[in-house]
Amino acid sequence: MTTRRTPQQPPAPKPDGFVLLEALIALLIFALAVLGLVGLQASMTRASSSAKYRADAAYLASDLVGLMWTDSRNLALYDAGACASHPPCQRWRERVSERLPTGAGQALVSKTEPGQVTVKVTWKAPSDDQHQFETTTAINPNPALP
Repeated sequence: MTTRRTPQQPPAPKPDGFVLLEALIALLIFALAVLGLVGLQASMTRASSSAKYRADAAYLASDLVGLMWTDSRNLALYDAGACASHPPCQRWRERVSERLPTGAGQALVSKTEPGQVTVKVTWKAPSDDQHQFETTTAINPNPALP
């Protein structure tokens, strides 16, 4: 009786760490994606804070203009040099410094054009440049008596 001989099968290839290399590459790609998301979140937070500060500055400037309209007979007291002695103006400056980081505000009442007022609000957020919001308006300094 003859025995049939089966051909010898080639030896199976050794993995040699190929699966481990694939896992490390996948982990690296995942880590880069997470870092990208963290960077995007930081950028969105910075943009949101910047928008809030700009909105606060615009609101505060409008608030001072409203104060001046209601107290237009004392318009000269809102000028940058006289503001410290006028309580409504001083309270407004305090609100500016409370609501904005290193915030400061001032009004410049024109000496040449009666009633023209420029309100400037400045602030500097941490690790950012200095920003300024400025608005100019005309206020009737001598309203008609009721």
